[in-house]
Amino acid sequence: MIGRARFAFTMLGFGYAFLYLPLALVMFYSFNESRMVTVWGGFSTKWWSALFANEAMLRAAWLSLRIAAVSATLAAVIGLAAGYALARARNFPGRSLFGSLVIAPMVMPEVVMGISMLLLFVGSERLFGGPDRGFLTITLAHVTFSISFVAIIVQARLADFDRSLEEAAMDLGATPWVTFRTVTLPLIAPTVGSGWLLAFTLSLDDLILTQFVAGAQSQTLPMRVYSSVRLGVDPQINVLATVVVMVAACALVLSGWLTRRKA
Repeated sequence: MIGRARFAFTMLGFGYAFLYLPLALVMFYSFNESRMVTVWGGFSTKWWSALFANEAMLRAAWLSLRIAAVSATLAAVIGLAAGYALARARNFPGRSLFGSLVIAPMVMPEVVMGISMLLLFVGSERLFGGPDRGFLTITLAHVTFSISFVAIIVQARLADFDRSLEEAAMDLGATPWVTFRTVTLPLIAPTVGSGWLLAFTLSLDDLILTQFVAGAQSQTLPMRVYSSVRLGVDPQINVLATVVVMVAACALVLSGWLTRRKA
């Protein structure tokens, strides 16, 4: 029994090392003096200064943050409505089709979604003169695939929701809208917040879909990083990866706090 437990902990340790040791090395080499990303040349913060002086990278990061914030907010609102409809309106005509359409972006390859949206935006531009590919088209594309994640989370939360609280509010004279706004929404707000964080992360990280719908003047952070590493890994990428890991860690802590509040 002890041997099995030791073997399990050993395998678990190897698994965690495989996942997190590369991240630790990237963070370590972000303070490297040498331009060679795999050769330690001494401690230095010059690449941190170089990154924050890199206007092209900062513009790409600012664009990605704006797109992620807007798309996550829209996805949270629409996903909340879709999840609520799937959880509460169980018998409306076309519910099965609606549920399939909501889940489809989760299982559909991003290449297929990217091609379809590219054709949509190109056709719309020819017929109506817009929108030009850029911030708007990227945001719409990210909203499209983020809605499903928010909707599934909201639907799962409402599946075990205590309906007696809503019934008590309506017995006291509250309308369905007032009941939703004052009882249901505050109780599921941590779930919606977790969905927002997930949608924000997915948008910030997306590359494949963005490449299809982005214009020549709208380069997001993943696109900028991808174009940079094709010619060799710049030490600034290590710094950027460290910043992203720190932001992701903060998002995970916040998501865990929201989940504990929900529980």
